[in-house]
Amino acid sequence: MSAPAPSPLAIVDAEPLPRQEEVLTDAALAFVAELHRRFTPRRDELLARRAERRAEIARTSTLDFLPETAAIRADDSWKVAPSPAALNDRRVEITGPTDRKMTINALNSGAKVWLADFEDASAPTWENVVLGQVNLADAYTRNIDFTDPASGKSYALKADAELATVVMRPRGWHLGERHLVDADGSQVPGAFVDFGLYFFHNAQRLLDLGKGPYFYLPKTESHLEARLWNDVFVFAQDYVGIPQGTIRATVLIETITAAYEMEEILYELRDHASGLNAGRWDYLFSIVKNFRDGGAKFVLPDRNAVTMTAPFMRAYTELLVRTCHKRGAHAIGGMAAFIPSRRDAEVNKVAFEKVRADKDREANDGFDGSWVAHPDLVPIAMESFDRVLGDKPNQKDRLREDVHVEAADLIAIDSLDAKPTYNGLVNAVQVGIRYIEAWLRGLGAVAIFNLMEDAATAEISRSQIWQWINAGVEFENGELATPELARKIAAEELSDIRAEIGEEAFAAGHWQQAHDLLLQVSLDDDYADFLTLPAYEQLKG
Repeated sequence: MSAPAPSPLAIVDAEPLPRQEEVLTDAALAFVAELHRRFTPRRDELLARRAERRAEIARTSTLDFLPETAAIRADDSWKVAPSPAALNDRRVEITGPTDRKMTINALNSGAKVWLADFEDASAPTWENVVLGQVNLADAYTRNIDFTDPASGKSYALKADAELATVVMRPRGWHLGERHLVDADGSQVPGAFVDFGLYFFHNAQRLLDLGKGPYFYLPKTESHLEARLWNDVFVFAQDYVGIPQGTIRATVLIETITAAYEMEEILYELRDHASGLNAGRWDYLFSIVKNFRDGGAKFVLPDRNAVTMTAPFMRAYTELLVRTCHKRGAHAIGGMAAFIPSRRDAEVNKVAFEKVRADKDREANDGFDGSWVAHPDLVPIAMESFDRVLGDKPNQKDRLREDVHVEAADLIAIDSLDAKPTYNGLVNAVQVGIRYIEAWLRGLGAVAIFNLMEDAATAEISRSQIWQWINAGVEFENGELATPELARKIAAEELSDIRAEIGEEAFAAGHWQQAHDLLLQVSLDDDYADFLTLPAYEQLKG
């Protein structure tokens, strides 16, 4: 019996966009509809499984490596597929959204890879979703330029050989796309919209350029979620008629549960796997989310006090390097989020030294590359990896067999001496309000206090407010973390912002809305799994 025809998809509540017909073709939408029909039921089951696992963690306050997959971990014979040439050298990767200016600047940045982001660095307005696809297609056909209307400065692509390789990041499993629904009115998962449109239009085009359809997979919580992606890849390659194994995926290990399943995740994706990445901020957010009722031993200090040298973070990153290299995969390090200041050379000097130390540590630990958020940081990170790699494209031959990580090491949060501070609470409120306000305006990556903030840093900010209040933390000044204190600080921040930017700009923004939403997700007894879920309901466009 032949499979039923894909459900027709309807575009709803969306204003027409220029050139949308180039992306939203009947053939591309039929492909997305087929992804939705075949795979969304399994996506839904896996989301339900997340909730069950979280309830189990709440009961036990612990995690362990999976006994049922011990044979996969013990089998030394399997490796991931060899890296394609375009992904063999990944020593510096730049991240950012897919607006037109960023697309050109990222490709021109000198980084080996650009993470073209439809996820945490992009607020999912319909315009961002669709026109981001237009921009990438234009880049591959070299039909892209940009003139800044404010400065008059023009931007154009360098020669093909100088451009970064694109690794595209679709939305995580939990997010729907409200503007694209099936015949029953159900939203298509954002992951299938982003992946489907990009893959359908660009897979062959990228092969013709000597590259391929490469992806970063965010928010993965288990090897079963990686298995679903692998099945999606197998189907997609057959559907458009390109060879199996053409797709390559790098999985972000940015949840605490995934940290216990790194080998299994690589195993599930082994024909399509390219590597793993250490996603720092979401990882901390995931620890708070999963162990939020685990008592004082799981209380994190200020986010900026949790450096990558913290024992439980070292356990996570060193295990990631060992796991990747054991299986022939790339290990990609974390984000340098600093944004250089045009006005303060001293701020830059201090920050550049911190970035250099961070990248030196990663290169010396065996990572094959790392992330930066700004083009000015590319040379600093490049220097750190050049010093260790020399002419080699990576250091997968460093097996790190000296690393031995026990299950308890990954959640030894109380090994840190640092404690939450009052200033840490203030900073969490400030970043939360300022980021959410920008997100509600359609901006997913925002410079705040010389750092590039995205949804992951907003998540750790609001999670720490929630955790400190629910744990009854007492700060160094004697004040207790309470809902009343958070509301007081938030009101003061709103007043400070009004004075800082002026009445007209304040009125034109979404400041009160952002203030209210931050307090909602920080203070509600019912902890929202993701800040972006209630925020998406308020996002216009």
